[in-house]
Amino acid sequence: MRHLPLFFDLDARRVVVVGQGPAADRRAALARSAGAEVERLDAALDDVEAYRGAAATFIATGDAEADAMAARAARAAAVPVNVADRPALSDFIMPAIVDRDEVVVAISTGGAAPVLATVLRQRIEAILPERLGALARLSRSFRAQVGALIAEPTRRRALWRRLVDGPAARLVLAGDDAGARRVVLGELAAARRHATTTGIAHIVGAGPGDPDLLTLRAAQLLQEADAILHDDLVPPAILARARRDAEFIAVGKRKGRMRWTQAEIDAELVRRVRAGQTVVRLKAGDPLVFGRGGEEVEALRRAGLPVAIVPGITAALGCAASAGIPLTHRRLASAVTFVTAHRADGQASGQQDESWPALAAQGHTLAIYMGTTEAASVRDRLLGAGASPSTPVAIVENGTRPDERVSVGPLIELARLAVPRNSRGDAGPILIIVGEVAALATAAEQPLLAEAS
Repeated sequence: MRHLPLFFDLDARRVVVVGQGPAADRRAALARSAGAEVERLDAALDDVEAYRGAAATFIATGDAEADAMAARAARAAAVPVNVADRPALSDFIMPAIVDRDEVVVAISTGGAAPVLATVLRQRIEAILPERLGALARLSRSFRAQVGALIAEPTRRRALWRRLVDGPAARLVLAGDDAGARRVVLGELAAARRHATTTGIAHIVGAGPGDPDLLTLRAAQLLQEADAILHDDLVPPAILARARRDAEFIAVGKRKGRMRWTQAEIDAELVRRVRAGQTVVRLKAGDPLVFGRGGEEVEALRRAGLPVAIVPGITAALGCAASAGIPLTHRRLASAVTFVTAHRADGQASGQQDESWPALAAQGHTLAIYMGTTEAASVRDRLLGAGASPSTPVAIVENGTRPDERVSVGPLIELARLAVPRNSRGDAGPILIIVGEVAALATAAEQPLLAEAS
């Protein structure tokens, strides 16, 4: 972020506008709309005193030398400067603005692409209701009452959420301000009757890593959560989509690093929901695919607490799509199986397991989770069950993320393909795909797929 977005209070403050023509007129009109007392200078002046004491100076003479001269003088008077179409001379820049009275949205590209900012403004204007400012005024009129009635922040946010995204909001936007006020008064009366409230836990899938692959519901809940208990595998780019004042608790469990046990996570979820919080338990991929989400749901239900599940794109689907691998293919694979290389007791899957011959069958794709450290064991079990040594395998590291890496090779080389990732301290999440479809990976590092001896 090159420019920090701020909203500047100009009410009853002096603003100097230098220049004539449409650009200067637009800046003068904007400053007046914010309550500023605008002083117009038709020509650039190098007199510092002409600018001293102003809250801001807008310069739009259209002449490079005159613009630069006025900017130097205003800056010498300690006044922030905006020069039309000259970001290098400006202390601040003018965004594209969507004005809904009390609600203002500003869009900026840092001067890099003004037309893009304009296009984005048009799109936002199309979706924001014209009476959105009336909803903000309604909220302001009840702000003191809500603050005095509900001291606990979590309950107060929940009430505000209902007011601005519920029946009262719909009435305001439809023009029925009186009806909206009646609804708000009813909400406040209900809040007086119920001194305590129970929260809710949402078990949410974060997807494989690309924040644009979050579901709409997941993105919405990240903005509503009081607390977010997240896995280590959830990247910062996804956490950045959450409410800035939410509490973030890292509860990751990765092989060799156990900061939180599952029982401790279950207990923390129960504690926070009982305290009235809206809690998001954020898991990489899908919470019910090797994510222990089912165990957390069971713990919350045993405690008699509300819980909801929001699915996510599981790693097998996200990584395969990003790597260009079809998990099923009419000529190559008619079945796909998701497998974890580790059981709940920490042992490699397959021990005392008779399913490997079926998993090794031709026309079958395997998507193996958490299999990097067990790559040699997986190779040996598949070969022992009858799989060909030349069966294609793909290792997708950091799938869907900017630093994604895809390597393809024969099954006999699976352990070697995994070793470089094991040796790096910053190795990311890895998915192993076994089957003929793995050879179709795009943009992969591909060792020879010839028949191995």
